[in-house]
Amino acid sequence: MKKMMFMLIALMTVVTTACSSGGGNAGNTGNAGTGGDAPSEGAAPAETAAPKEDTITVWTYPVHATYEDDLKELIADFTAANPHIKVEYEMLSWAEGPKKFDVALNSGNPPDLYFHSVDGQYVASGLALQLDEYLTDEIKNDYLPGTLELGQIQGKQYGLPIYQYQWAWGGNKRILEEAGIDWKKIQQEGWTWSEFLEAAKKLGKDLPDGGKQYALVTDGNGANNDFIELLSRNNGIPDVLDKDGNFQFNDERIVETLQFIQTMLNEGIMPPETAALDAKTRTEMFYAGQAAIISKAIPYYDVIIQNRNNDIDAGKIQGEKIDFVLLPVPHNDDAQPQTVMGGEGYVAFRQKNDKGAEHAKNTFLVMEALSGAKAGNSANELCLPFVRQSQAELFAGKGKANPDNLAAADAMAANRAEVVVLSLDDATAAKMKQFKEQVLKPNMQALYASEKSPEDIAEEFKSRGQSLFGQ
Repeated sequence: MKKMMFMLIALMTVVTTACSSGGGNAGNTGNAGTGGDAPSEGAAPAETAAPKEDTITVWTYPVHATYEDDLKELIADFTAANPHIKVEYEMLSWAEGPKKFDVALNSGNPPDLYFHSVDGQYVASGLALQLDEYLTDEIKNDYLPGTLELGQIQGKQYGLPIYQYQWAWGGNKRILEEAGIDWKKIQQEGWTWSEFLEAAKKLGKDLPDGGKQYALVTDGNGANNDFIELLSRNNGIPDVLDKDGNFQFNDERIVETLQFIQTMLNEGIMPPETAALDAKTRTEMFYAGQAAIISKAIPYYDVIIQNRNNDIDAGKIQGEKIDFVLLPVPHNDDAQPQTVMGGEGYVAFRQKNDKGAEHAKNTFLVMEALSGAKAGNSANELCLPFVRQSQAELFAGKGKANPDNLAAADAMAANRAEVVVLSLDDATAAKMKQFKEQVLKPNMQALYASEKSPEDIAEEFKSRGQSLFGQ
């Protein structure tokens, strides 16, 4: 859930789901069981061969506050049925885990299973395990429409998602209602850029302590591209490239998107110091009532803020309690609303010293065990959409989010944007990543700092796009 966590780290100072670091832990072990083929007709009965003992390694993250408890239970269930397969897991931290995995992958010795979205980089390594031969009709039919595909690269299965992440904005109910904003209507019907700008005029004001209340706060310190990507998708731009590899950031719509951000800065809708704001400061401003809306929220914020409110009641921390409102990202007036969603779960790998077909099969068996019905508790805890029918049935009526926010998440899911990178070949996906890191990120920093105009940035996009993509 790296992407999701970064949205939490990037927004709430609580990592994208409960957000705590973890240390290494060993999984459960089991003894050899029995199995084997039946003797041929007419032959004397023979002892069946015991299954070969095997060890599957899993690297994962604190997906939600009690995910390690979930994991232990899932492993215990699996080893009870498959005592010859030992499962060892390590709980990585969100800060250091990705680096550790990249080193392991580059050295040719990744874990058998890693918690992440599927990534073209993994396929390009030659070590990602293709899963299509292991997928039974029963498994495929259990996935809800369009969700199994979230674990595919160019139509080939490399991962099994356990939930759908969903990016949105989040609001402070008190501030919205004091300004007369009909947030329930926005949740169900969405809003345009023009409607947002009109609402923003009502959301900014001077505070009694001499500070300012802003309509919107985002982190502009160059940590990520989330803000521009959310807005550009809501202006008809699917990504830097479209699914056919056509460059999109040479379009007039990217100029419009950059100009929209500049307007929010110039009109004081966002803080003038946006370029210097990091995730922690942005979160503190939202908690302190200095911002009505925070960018790139996820449904799980509902639970996080409920927990914070409980801590305030218990005297553990001080501050104003907040009623969280999940809000769709506004879309340009002549564009369709788009919700950024994708799948996160487990991706399977071989090692450069291949351990053979039986080990690969066992890896998939563990993967399926960690992705099945009970694994749906992650979606339940995170207030995110399920990916499997069995999960939805098992956790029906047990949701933790406010009903209004759950309904808003469902409404936004109807406008799910395509995940472009899943359709690109490895080389093209790598170039798109390079563009985002080397071109998009520094230029957004320059926009927040008023060092470059939208028009100048758009021209650089065109130039660098031509250089990287030949378009």
